[in-house]
Amino acid sequence: MEKETIDRKQLLHKINCLFSEYCEGCFLQKVNSDEGGKRKSHKFCISKCTVGGEIRELGSKLTGKKKGKK
Repeated sequence: MEKETIDRKQLLHKINCLFSEYCEGCFLQKVNSDEGGKRKSHKFCISKCTVGGEIRELGSKLTGKKKGKK
């Protein structure tokens, strides 16, 4: 159980680091949000952005879900 807690903390730390380093102040996120709203911006981030994809994978590990390829 303790190892699981440590792994969870490490995953959360990695996600926070990626988000703070790359996502906060992202120009593409701002442009997509201005042009198409938050939904378009979010869809771009989780489906086309490499950092967003990595965050999505880490989030899947965090929840224990496997992502199937489309």
